[in-house]
Amino acid sequence: MELDGTLFTPEVIWFLIGVGLLLLELVVPGLIFVFFGIGAWVTAAVLLGVDLSLNSQLLLFSLTSVGSLLLLRKGLRKKYMDVSINGVEDTDNGFIGSQAVSLTEIEPGKDGKVEFNGSQWEACSTSKIESRMAVTIVGMKSIKLIVEPLKS
Repeated sequence: MELDGTLFTPEVIWFLIGVGLLLLELVVPGLIFVFFGIGAWVTAAVLLGVDLSLNSQLLLFSLTSVGSLLLLRKGLRKKYMDVSINGVEDTDNGFIGSQAVSLTEIEPGKDGKVEFNGSQWEACSTSKIESRMAVTIVGMKSIKLIVEPLKS
């Protein structure tokens, strides 16, 4: 990087692209954009020491983004985003097994809302649930609760 007074060098541009992608992950959840942000930051870091052509920069960005996505997404998603009562190590998260009340009708394939601890939550179910029905939280998927009708 030459100190010629210009602020927007390739490494700065890649760094800013990475910041933008990480911020986009906050708006569009799904754990995808974070890996492209990492790829942009790796590209910026490499450019600090090596001068690469634009094609080489794009190739490096693509390889590191897709590589990190393929290697890390499944593990991170399982650890931080998918929590259900079946096959999860951490079932003591304060949600699973708790009771809530449906605020809307919930049908398989159609999400609704439930009230839990004074807050409204998006919820889904494999069973039909009427509005104002008591439900049990059986899992979580990201920030959506998975609920089933309360068994008597």
